[in-house]
Amino acid sequence: MRSVSYVQRVTLEFSGSLFPHAICLGDADNDTLNELVVGDTSGKLFMYKNDESKPWTVRSCQGMLTCIGVGDVCNKGKNFAVAVSAEGWFHLFDFTSSSKHQDALGYYDLPTADDPKLGFKQHIPANTKVMLISDIDGDGKNELVVGYTDRVVRAFRWEDSSESSENISGQLVLLKKWLLEGQVDSLTVNPGHDSTPEMMVSQPGCGYAVLLCTWKTEQHPAAEKIDSSATSREAPVRDVILHQTSGRIHNKNVSTHLIGSIGRGSAEEPSGSGLFALCTLDGTLKLMEGADKLLWSVQVDHQLFALEKLDVTGNGHEEVIACAWDGQTYIIDHNRTVARFQVDENVSAFCAGLYACKGNYNSPCLVYVSFNQKIYVYWDVQLERMESTNLLKILESDPEYEDLLLQLGVAKDDVSSVKDLIHKTLYFSDDQLNSSP
Repeated sequence: MRSVSYVQRVTLEFSGSLFPHAICLGDADNDTLNELVVGDTSGKLFMYKNDESKPWTVRSCQGMLTCIGVGDVCNKGKNFAVAVSAEGWFHLFDFTSSSKHQDALGYYDLPTADDPKLGFKQHIPANTKVMLISDIDGDGKNELVVGYTDRVVRAFRWEDSSESSENISGQLVLLKKWLLEGQVDSLTVNPGHDSTPEMMVSQPGCGYAVLLCTWKTEQHPAAEKIDSSATSREAPVRDVILHQTSGRIHNKNVSTHLIGSIGRGSAEEPSGSGLFALCTLDGTLKLMEGADKLLWSVQVDHQLFALEKLDVTGNGHEEVIACAWDGQTYIIDHNRTVARFQVDENVSAFCAGLYACKGNYNSPCLVYVSFNQKIYVYWDVQLERMESTNLLKILESDPEYEDLLLQLGVAKDDVSSVKDLIHKTLYFSDDQLNSSP
């Protein structure tokens, strides 16, 4: 296990407080460059671009924002920013609009849903906790999946009520409701054994559940309304397959997070189960391939509360990124090689992904929100390799290495003499080298 250092950082202005899932990275304005979107407990939605410390735009929402997302939730071929409050208000924003009004503070502040070209608001069941925008049933269209504090998961689909591509006109339609045995802390999608997407939700004790998508769209007409009264009319349908990741008994009360569809690079096969990872608050980390194959398990002495995936080596293999409350961050590759990165402050929220901080290109970034109301973006986080390397092996791969040894009168197979030569070359001054035998 080695430490990562010398990472560049920018600090963003942020004066609010937020829930752990009210932060994400994504291309919110569809300019091919990713932004940072943050929602606070007062209902403000902030979007940061590049390395500017002040937000590029601010939107007002209703209620305490608990989860934020960026994606093509309306299936229009472009991304929208989604903010959902604890009170059940779903907000949808189109940041690609050219209509912007800059205020005296230097950033853009636009009201909520006053202009149908800019925003949309709808009420869904309250007590939201976590959210996912993804195609969970394999039909090529994205769904909105929301996890709640009462161990319920609901799936919605956006249905347009207008042919106009300019206005945001439509509504969310409920597809299905699942009832879980334990608290829901993470939602993800992972390829199943037949490469079709599987909807997965974390369960306490390092477990997870697969949620079956058994709906038919014709059973949910577009005219169906979703409001506070819909909760009492819903019949809780199970269709839940529970999984435990090992025979060892875990603390059934410890919270668990998971992340799926972890990239394997160019060697990724088109068929077979995908890779997914789990972490627990008591320090367990696991990488799984399907339900039955454990690739590795790591135990650390930190409380892990967030789990992400990110390719920090540029080889297409996404590493597992786990963050603890004290800022300790673990970067683990598919071969269980571990690198650590330490933030000096305690952390209230964390996300990782691609962000266009400088140079007009997306680079791997780690984003931390401290309890002191500061957002730290560590940008261009790249490692040449994850695994430990041997200097002698690297030198032996250089065609000039053996010729240089012969010129210096050192035999290639004389390991002690080679090590002594390398030591003197690295640590001796020119005068010391000239005076040495």
